[in-house]
Amino acid sequence: MTSLRRRLSGRLRRARRHPATEPPYAVTVRRRLRVPMDDGVELLADLYLPVGPVEPPLPTIVVRSPYGRHGSLTHAQALAGEGFTVLVQSCRGTGGSGGSFRPQLDEQRDGMATHRWVRRQPWCTGTVATYGESYLGYTQWAVAGRMCREDPANAPDALCLNVTMADFGPITWTNGAFSLGGSLGWSRLMDLRGVRGALVRARLARRPDRKLAEAFDVLPLSRGDTAVAGHPIGWYQDWVTHEALTDDFWTQQSHTASVPDVTAPVYLATGWYDIFLPWQLRNYAQLVAAGRPPRLTVGPWGHRGEQSPFLAESIAFLKEHFAGAPATRPAPVRAFLTGAEQWHDLPAWPPPGTAAQRWHLHPSGLLDPAVPDAGATRYTYDPDRPTPALGGPSMGPNPGPVDNSAHERRPDVVVFRSPPLEHAIVLAGEPIARVRFRSTAASADLFIRICDVHPDGRSMSVCDGIRRIGGIGTAATDPRPDEDGFVTLEVPLWPAFHRFAAGHRVAVQVSSGAHPRYARNPGTGEPAATATTTVRAEQEISHDGAHPSRIDLPIWTGTAATRRPR
Repeated sequence: MTSLRRRLSGRLRRARRHPATEPPYAVTVRRRLRVPMDDGVELLADLYLPVGPVEPPLPTIVVRSPYGRHGSLTHAQALAGEGFTVLVQSCRGTGGSGGSFRPQLDEQRDGMATHRWVRRQPWCTGTVATYGESYLGYTQWAVAGRMCREDPANAPDALCLNVTMADFGPITWTNGAFSLGGSLGWSRLMDLRGVRGALVRARLARRPDRKLAEAFDVLPLSRGDTAVAGHPIGWYQDWVTHEALTDDFWTQQSHTASVPDVTAPVYLATGWYDIFLPWQLRNYAQLVAAGRPPRLTVGPWGHRGEQSPFLAESIAFLKEHFAGAPATRPAPVRAFLTGAEQWHDLPAWPPPGTAAQRWHLHPSGLLDPAVPDAGATRYTYDPDRPTPALGGPSMGPNPGPVDNSAHERRPDVVVFRSPPLEHAIVLAGEPIARVRFRSTAASADLFIRICDVHPDGRSMSVCDGIRRIGGIGTAATDPRPDEDGFVTLEVPLWPAFHRFAAGHRVAVQVSSGAHPRYARNPGTGEPAATATTTVRAEQEISHDGAHPSRIDLPIWTGTAATRRPR
């Protein structure tokens, strides 16, 4: 009777919609199915079923989430309305599922057990796809490669992944710098589960989180969770105390090595301002190198991606593969060119015709292909007054370009600008800065940002990156200083697809922090979790002609692209 009421209520709601939004199928839902894991723990799941026969049959979609089963993040209702059978499962220790939630650590074994269980159910349609974004995408990577290699009969037949990656270690410790904003912010939200947590989350959605802002400034870092939550958060303690990505804690939850083992078709979507962008594009490159190039969309959005076509493109992708629907795209890659506000259909990423160009940092503040003769640029970094984060990729609602013109006047930020461009240039790929650098501190960070300087003086952010030296987690990769104490640091920046118009200038910022996006570097080289002492650092960039500091910009000169309207 309850199911009938839900069906009738759903039909009445749909009857009031415009016909263009009417889904092909009504949907019924079976709540709180119990899915047994190999260790006896049961995870709860909801099953969404389209009403009536679906011809030809479409895949059963598995969605595994730690964020609950009833929110809009799963898109289960919309997918089932298109004819897909959808199972939405709460990860271990969340949403009423048994066991304890240990982020990343249990997703492979639980995911594999879930896929084998799904294949045995009478409602399984014969093929199985996976779907989801962020952590929901990680749960897909956790099972796909290993199952394709070891258990192909139960492996997923297709994957749809949005704003995600196969290993959360590198985003937590990005080139040695701790991603404080994302790590502590996410821990705060996940800790606020239950009825009281829902009320707090609703309040925080309406106003700034003052406790979180205060916690960002707490030293040592290992006390940040107690400052915001009132108690230690187990996984946050694990993250902040394991600085080296070679630690077993991180390697056991990394599925990057198994990405090339995925034989099923894959659709990837991401945004130029997403926190996972570099690693998702590297996962794309892994599949290309394995001879199985996925479908890829990269748009002008961040992690939340409200404007992302992920749902619609996933439906089209799956119907093409499993129902013989006509192809909806002329090329495997669709990328939005910022600065020109154009979509391009491309054969690959980066697009053919892209080559690195060297642009050197001059002591006069010039950015130019010419090599400087000598000189140095100096600035002071004070961790007690850390250089603030401004814009850049984030989990927030507005992560797009930000005007840096005031930020660039700070004494702890130095800027190198090109002359006005005679012709437009297009950045297409991952820029890499190579800076000859020394510091008076035992440990230091280099934060590099590229901006598009408009004729009116606005300096709009394009992409950025960070690299630490002298940290616990960087010891194995730190370059050796030369006889003058300088090291040449390679700093990979976020990938970009951006057009600098004629008359604009290219700017490269150099600083030593972006707090609290990345935790400030105290400068002592002590373990980040326990360090409380801070030291001011005198930083120096060398422009020696024999070892010039530079940035290599991937410039696209090809024309093999189809422009699409905005």
